[in-house]
Amino acid sequence: MEQFRQLGEALGGLKSVMVFRESIQINHRQCCLLLDVFTFAYECIADEIIQNLKFEEKNGKWKILEQPLREIHKIFREGEAYIRHCMETKDWWAKSIVMSHNNDCVEFHIHNLLCCMPVVIEAIESAGETSGWDQEEMQRKRLINSDKYRKEYRDMRLFQWKFGKQYLITQDFCRRYDTVWKEDRWFLYNKIHEKKVEGISKYEKKLIDLLLRNLERSESLVGKLLPSSILVGSKDYQVRRRMGNASQYKEISWLGESFVIRHFSGDIEALEPEIIELLSLSHPNIMDSLCGFTDEEKKECFLVMELMSKTLSTHIKEIHGPRKRIPFLLHVAIDLMLQIARGMEYLHSKKVYHGELNPSSILVRPRGTSQEGYLHAKVMGFGLTSVKDLTQKGNTNQNGTPPFIWYSPEVLEEQDHSGGEANSKYTEKSDVYSFGMVCFELLTGKVPFEDSHLQGEKMSRNIRAGERPLFPPNSPKYVINLTKRCWHIDPHQRPSFATICRVLRYIKRFLALNPGYSNQPEPPVPPVDYCDIESVLLRKFPSWGGSESPSVPITPFQMFAYQAIEREKVSTGCKDNSESGSDASACGDELVTSGDEPFPSTVERKSLLGHDILNRRIQLTRKSLDLKLTKQPGTPKGRLARPPQMSPRTRTLRITSDNHMISSPRAIRRVSPGHVSDSELS
Repeated sequence: MEQFRQLGEALGGLKSVMVFRESIQINHRQCCLLLDVFTFAYECIADEIIQNLKFEEKNGKWKILEQPLREIHKIFREGEAYIRHCMETKDWWAKSIVMSHNNDCVEFHIHNLLCCMPVVIEAIESAGETSGWDQEEMQRKRLINSDKYRKEYRDMRLFQWKFGKQYLITQDFCRRYDTVWKEDRWFLYNKIHEKKVEGISKYEKKLIDLLLRNLERSESLVGKLLPSSILVGSKDYQVRRRMGNASQYKEISWLGESFVIRHFSGDIEALEPEIIELLSLSHPNIMDSLCGFTDEEKKECFLVMELMSKTLSTHIKEIHGPRKRIPFLLHVAIDLMLQIARGMEYLHSKKVYHGELNPSSILVRPRGTSQEGYLHAKVMGFGLTSVKDLTQKGNTNQNGTPPFIWYSPEVLEEQDHSGGEANSKYTEKSDVYSFGMVCFELLTGKVPFEDSHLQGEKMSRNIRAGERPLFPPNSPKYVINLTKRCWHIDPHQRPSFATICRVLRYIKRFLALNPGYSNQPEPPVPPVDYCDIESVLLRKFPSWGGSESPSVPITPFQMFAYQAIEREKVSTGCKDNSESGSDASACGDELVTSGDEPFPSTVERKSLLGHDILNRRIQLTRKSLDLKLTKQPGTPKGRLARPPQMSPRTRTLRITSDNHMISSPRAIRRVSPGHVSDSELS
């Protein structure tokens, strides 16, 4: 209940800020969209709580909602910070350059909300299945929830028609998601033209030309860069520091704001098509090139980018420290992995391959005031391969580690045959391999192969032969499996970044529904392998395996499809074990009996009732079912000779030695009509 109250406070603060919405000069439509979506999300959550939960149980059965609601609260706060930034009137020119290229509203804030909303709804439904005392009502709720995952709703259009409001993907919202960024750019275009009519200085006229060039899509402007005098000739232009030894990147001050420039020399005319392509890229998880300038006489080029705090490598080194502790909580590491994967997914959709992906080519900065260490990650260093920093071409990178530890075996093989990396041809699959190595460092804090006694050519040879770094004991298997698939020796066996993003979103969902995993002696694990679910869905939806970056509104449907297949696999596994008489249940409990629930909940929940009520219910259960509680020879201590049969319910009650009842899913005898198997989906 406290988390829901905080969510209401966050929304109230957002509404109070938006009282002055008419004062927003940049990204006005996107700010209004955020307010509308957040308001609608809060109302949907409130309706779900009213329909499924009882207020008097707020201190008990609502517990499963706490972590998902915290995630929504964090998203609301980040959205409010975005709106406040858009409302500021200071340094208007610099903000116009940055925000006109920024699509964080939909691609970051709304994406995060659409990822989290299905988790909140599932948590409410799971809590609602045990809400109250009426067993028949609980059974009806389970049947209603299971009916939601029927075969016909595994179609995007039907899903949107049936659940569009619940998952914030109504036709109106989807239309606004697609058009709001373009609308704001059009309004900014008109605003700049208004300033052009007003009395402005000569330098401001140059800035207007720069902004119009960024906003217009005229063919006459393609392939042309503005003169560098607009940048370096400004009175407030100042180079603050060089970022890295002999680096192309420098921190500068310009127009009252801090930026990063990528300064390089060469045949600029030959590089202009590639530079123009970089200027067209925009995503919250890549380093956008905001504008470009050139000096034709000196053959120099300047690309202006947003300033970030530090590299991921530096951040890990600061946190990891001499004690060699794991740098991130698991859910924070998964969030970072998802952001990096989304950035790479976008680049690959534009046919841009990185080739140098490692923690030194990922920039991070803190996200808001999060106490858990959440970071915003952006991939940098892609494109312009012919002018990449020479420091990356040596034997070691800035952190003293050999660069080849991040390269895939096929790239190392090609370098060995060609005699150098200048001729290496990077691919999507080689980037996926590098991503797997980045994940290893995120999860362990260790540089890959840092414990190896082999160095140089011997290590490179072993990598090509299949050697990989070792995860420490007790590492989560469901994350390790994904990482190992990424660094598979066969490139064709590695997943695409689109697949990686879907799996990571569902892992985030699992962690949100099991928030105490790190404090348990035996942390919970997913009931099925999410990579197997992905294989089933790729057969059902071949377009998901394409190279195009998926639109944000499809995210809730993809998570819904994952949940439907997961429930089906758990149901099938329970049915097989029940019919074969196996002692080990696929549902994770030894004492299970068959029932009629087609899709048992995948989250095992302890009953949160008080001891007195529990004892009374145990006595009633024993009397009504005439159970004999005498211990049979060989029966383990604290366990019944036979489990209590709760026929109206679809879960068993396991009574522990300290008189606690633990609710666990039952094995399934049959699957209701309308649900399909994996083979039928293919």
